Amino acid sequence: MRWILTLMFAATAGHASEDIADKYPSSLLYDKPVEVIPGVFSAIGATAPPTYENAGHNNNLSFIVTGDGVVVINGGAAYGLARALHEEIRAVTDQEVKLVFNENGQGHAVLGNNYWAELGVPIIAHIEAAAVVETSGGSMLEEMKRYNRDQADGTVIVAPTETFEDEYIVEMGDFRIEARYLGPAHSPGDIVIWLPRQSLVIAGDMAFHERMLPIFENTYTADWLDTWDNEFEPLGATYVIPGHGHPTNMDQVRLYTKGYLEYLRAKIGAHLEAGGGLAEAYYVDQSPYARLDTFEELATKNAGRVFEQMEFE
Repeated sequence: MRWILTLMFAATAGHASEDIADKYPSSLLYDKPVEVIPGVFSAIGATAPPTYENAGHNNNLSFIVTGDGVVVINGGAAYGLARALHEEIRAVTDQEVKLVFNENGQGHAVLGNNYWAELGVPIIAHIEAAAVVETSGGSMLEEMKRYNRDQADGTVIVAPTETFEDEYIVEMGDFRIEARYLGPAHSPGDIVIWLPRQSLVIAGDMAFHERMLPIFENTYTADWLDTWDNEFEPLGATYVIPGHGHPTNMDQVRLYTKGYLEYLRAKIGAHLEAGGGLAEAYYVDQSPYARLDTFEELATKNAGRVFEQMEFE
């Protein structure tokens, strides 16, 4: 079956190259959705930064065909991208979309919300992610318009229609769908979608493995590691759909998320103990992770931000 082959590939293959051209030229989607396990589909985005060529589809847009309706995870980076995803859903099932979850407050998760809102679909997010949309939605939209140009047409800011703080649980068809806020991670309001009966987690930006994770100004790495150890790891997921990159398993995301954070913090910690400053911290050795996409864009920035955090821990 295709979903078994997908998982075998993801667990053993190398990273996706930024040089690979758009894989689905007849659609705004970067790639056609694949069935990861029965009933759970994901359109895997590019592991490169958002560009006109990938239409901002550089994250994973997933959906669950429950038997009693469809649940979508991520609104998409633009109105047209959300519409393209819906076209793929309609090719798979005649079940209506009943819910949309925004897995965080970033543009590629929320800027397509107005497409779903026009259909009357409830849009669910963590309260912190909704606050990001309220305060920063306009700037996210303008940034998306700069690279997406005509492909941004029709996109306006629509905030989530419902919010939660700890968990939002839905029993629908064959699935128990648990949207959970596990604690601080990559960005404010990061959530995971946990399917306990299927032992699958749609991890969002809690977990990376094919592209280097970015550390933002509001990304606190010590808190992320604490959330990982105490909340994410105990899920014991068999299958992981990360926020970016192919479906995989816990071993892979542990290596390239927790492992990377621990490695970089150890390097910066040794640098601080030796009396090193910020200028040199940018160039600590991160070569074990040089194979990851976006390494060139992010490695030095990540090191600088971890230095600034650890200087005051």
